[in-house]
This record gives sequence, structure tokens and C-alpha cells, in this order.
Amino acid sequence: MKYTVRNYHKNDYEIWNAFVAQAKNATFLFHRDFMEYHEDRFEDFSLLVFENDKLKAILPANKVENSVYSHQGLTYGGLVYSEKTKQVDVIEIFQTVLFFLSENEILKLHYKTLPSIYHLKPAEEILYALFLADAKLVRRDSLSVIDLSQESVVSKIRKRGFQKGVSNQLMIKEETDFGLFWNEVLIPNLNKKHKANPVHSAEEMSYLQKHFPQNIHQFNVYLEDKMVAGTTIFETETTVHCQYISKNEMGDLGSLDYLYHYLIQERFVQKRFFDFGISNENQGKKLNEGLSYWKESFGAGTIVHDFYELETANYKKLNGIFV
Repeated sequence: MKYTVRNYHKNDYEIWNAFVAQAKNATFLFHRDFMEYHEDRFEDFSLLVFENDKLKAILPANKVENSVYSHQGLTYGGLVYSEKTKQVDVIEIFQTVLFFLSENEILKLHYKTLPSIYHLKPAEEILYALFLADAKLVRRDSLSVIDLSQESVVSKIRKRGFQKGVSNQLMIKEETDFGLFWNEVLIPNLNKKHKANPVHSAEEMSYLQKHFPQNIHQFNVYLEDKMVAGTTIFETETTVHCQYISKNEMGDLGSLDYLYHYLIQERFVQKRFFDFGISNENQGKKLNEGLSYWKESFGAGTIVHDFYELETANYKKLNGIFV
């Protein structure tokens, strides 16, 4: 094989991050400062792929017993490579990764893709490689996404909600303090509706925002001096993603309609995509109908996010495929 694979080490910090910065299918979530804020929860098994001494691809990953996962601390993942990497290269690189895992007694690879809206340029070469390796689709989430380069049809109910926000003289503030939104709105709502807590603590989000101030934003909505709603935004080069969305139950103030009208029509209007995230539960098998409708009423359509599983021994299936 013309490629070699090894595990990530701390002294690879600079070359890893430099590679992420120039890749055609990476975001700031793959930066080591983001990956390592919760490193105590995962056994890192990230990989670097070289051709001679030149880094050609990376795979953010962690290990659980005899399986390797596209890093479970990240929303999305997968093999990361540059614009110059061709379809044949990706197949050969992926085969080398599978072989390396198999040789290291890893039996299964659980592969999480990067949705196409986060690609800087077309980068679905890996999907073809997964098909050739007989990877099994085990989960499919549906993202509600607005293409901001196209005119979207916003429902009348959303427009009425925005007008309520105007009438109630709501005020939107972009802030760096996450604690108020977490403690006053987000945590109480998640506890009440789902008996759950946010994936990130307010302290973790503050840490990440300090490291990625251009990418992580907190927008809060106030009625006079009372916070009534908010959203946490992850911004990449192509896409705005809503990481958290929540409002209190002080009647129907139009707070979220007012907030998202501002974010979509003004604050992030120059981006390509606006990603409301998923409305799925139970590994994609269930759809929250009301939540999905709410997102679609802003003009969103569906982009899928796929998850695969395959035996590492399937590297053999990538032999003899070129004609």
C-alpha cells in the first residue's frame, strides 16, 4: 500500500490543525481545541494518513473496546481530505485505514458522515468508498435546512409571530455569557420536557467560545429586562447551525419567530445554508412532527445525515475494483 497510517499524538497538534484549515470537508469542530475540551470522556483513536511524509487525510475518532467510532463527541465526522484528493485516492486511503484498524484488532468501524452542506466543495468520494466496502447504513437523521441563496416561502404563522415580536418590542442581544440562557431557559425546559440536560455545560460553551469566537455565538431575546428566549449558533464557512433553541413559557410573545427572522434575514443572510438541525429521535427512527413542521415553516427543506457500520476486514472488498 502506498499510504501509511498512525494514531494521533499530542505533538501532531500543529499539523492536524493546519490540515483541517485547508481541507475541503472540515469545520472548526475538527480542530483539536474543540475535540479535546471533553477528552476525559473518550479514548481518542484519531488517525493520520501519510503518503511518504506528506499528510493526506485524517480521521477524528475514538475507541470503545474493539470498535472505533467517528468521534462520538462530535455532531458529524468522517475522513477529512483536501481538494486535490481524487476519488481513487480516497478509496485507497480508506482501504489503508480499514487495514490498519484490522491489523490492530479493531473489528468494526462506526462511520459518521459530514452532511453535504458543510463541504466547501463537493466531497462525497467517501460515500462511494463506503458503498464499495459494503458498509451498512444504520442511522439516517433529517436536517431541516434553508438554502439562503434561494428565496424561501415563510408560512403566515411565522410572519404573524414576527409581528408579535415587533409589537411586544422584543430586543435581541448577542452575548458571550452563556450562563443566563442555560440556567433561566435551556436547562429548565430540557428538564421539564425531556428530563435531560444540554450536551454542553455553560462553562464548556464559554471555554469553546473563547477558543472559537468567530464560530460560536449566543443570541438572547429580552422582554424589557427579562430573558424570554435564546439560541446558540455554530457558524462554519458555509453554514449556520442552531446548536440549542429554547424559550420560556411567558405566553405567546413571538420570541423565536422574531429571533429567527433576524438571524435568517439579516445577521447571517450572506451564508449559504441555515441548518436548524435534526428533529429525530431513536437513532433516526422517529420524527418529532411538530418540531419538524416548525422548522419547515421558515422555508426549510431536508438534507440527510447518514451513519454507517462496517467490518474492518472489508478492506479486502476494495481490492481489484479499478478498471
